[in-house]
Amino acid sequence: MSRKHNFSAGPAAIPTQVLERAQSELLDWQGKGLSIMEMSHRSKEFVSVAQKAEEDFRQLLNIPSNYKVLFLQGGATSQFAMIPLNFARADQRAAYIETGMWSKKSLTEAARYCDMQVIASASDNDYLSVPRQSELILDADLAYLHYASNETVGGLRFDYTPHSGDVPLVVDMSSDILSCQIDVTKYGMIYAGAQKNIGPAGLTVAIIREDLLGKAQSCTPKMYNYDIHAQAGSMSNTPPTFAWYLSGLVFEWLLEQGGVEAIEKVNQRKAEKLYHAIDDGGFYVNRIKPENRSLMNIPFNIHDAALESVFLTQAQDAGLLNLKGHKAAGGMRASIYNAIPESSVDALIEFMNDFAKRNG
Repeated sequence: MSRKHNFSAGPAAIPTQVLERAQSELLDWQGKGLSIMEMSHRSKEFVSVAQKAEEDFRQLLNIPSNYKVLFLQGGATSQFAMIPLNFARADQRAAYIETGMWSKKSLTEAARYCDMQVIASASDNDYLSVPRQSELILDADLAYLHYASNETVGGLRFDYTPHSGDVPLVVDMSSDILSCQIDVTKYGMIYAGAQKNIGPAGLTVAIIREDLLGKAQSCTPKMYNYDIHAQAGSMSNTPPTFAWYLSGLVFEWLLEQGGVEAIEKVNQRKAEKLYHAIDDGGFYVNRIKPENRSLMNIPFNIHDAALESVFLTQAQDAGLLNLKGHKAAGGMRASIYNAIPESSVDALIEFMNDFAKRNG
């Protein structure tokens, strides 16, 4: 079987070694005579899998003991409602930074449950750079400050962690979690859908400082209450057991690679060489300011837009899959998450150079 180069933005590539291990364990997990998918989530076998996954995740991000780690359903999109319901009174204001499609979706949903204020927007810079710290004017009584560290569609990322003082900082890290080192203590909450840089779709990971729990609005549905999930060890109902198991295998794989510190160096190298290929020669273009270019999601265009459909067709024929940009952005986009080997980026660059020579 020949594995092709998968640049999908999500559901995204999973390390081949992880898939091979899951394949070997699929029918008979560790000699138990059944699949991990067929086990009770409350069995000692699955509980050990869940605990190991959390331990490894905590080690990867150096998560302090006063933070709860939750493994949730509903995707990161469900958090857009859960966050204001849990952290803001109905009459309390929450602040948002808008930098693209996903942060805009989050603030639109939040406005249904609390007084929402957009304190800064990348629209002022045509979404080519993020607002700077000096633009973030915060009232002391805000419920929280929310932002997306990396916009999957537009390829725009924060090159700094916003300082919010005593206001809890909440971040959507769906497309760049575990790709670079972070200081968890700067945040009140970190959340991420698994299907980009953690594992398969169906799981969302949330890291929440304990003092923020237990303050949900009275109208909050039980399954939208973070404190309920924290008290139940993320097993208030049947969790997505296979996604949890597979994500645990990804955590193990990442530790084997040397952890987040090591993978960050690989990610920087992959992104630098791909951006160089885009910038060199004038055939391709990426307009994002260099300091805010994503390391995970790299959109680009061809100056002659008529060639883009040809590029995508020929790229797929060459085994370079899922390079079509989001429908809202057009063009091309290469998502080069942790699971994308450097050899895949090299193959893409080789094709891009050849295509430019043939069509330039």
